[in-house]
Amino acid sequence: MRVTGIVPNLHVADIEGARRFYQGYLGLSVEGFNLGWVANLTTPDGRATVQLVTRDMTAPEDSVISVHVGAGVDEAYETARRQGYEIVHPLVREEWGLRRFFVRAPDGNVINVTSHPEP
Repeated sequence: MRVTGIVPNLHVADIEGARRFYQGYLGLSVEGFNLGWVANLTTPDGRATVQLVTRDMTAPEDSVISVHVGAGVDEAYETARRQGYEIVHPLVREEWGLRRFFVRAPDGNVINVTSHPEP
């Protein structure tokens, strides 16, 4: 597995209110996507990214970070299973296109391991 990016997932009560702060004050003005319950914001140069999440709509628990593994999501899933880590959300293709699963780290944090579709 090769990690290609890690994005923090911030729990927020109100996506639109949080967007105003992160865009207006911190300058994360590029909206990668907004599904109503999760929005991805980035700086124009792409160097800083955050995801705002009210509640994950397809998983039983919320994750604290999203780890991008490119095409290696199947390998990451099998490695997590083989090493005995708790799979919180099985490997699935979500309706918005990405493939992902959630794994619980030994410290209790839930990690969203994702593979975004090729452009």
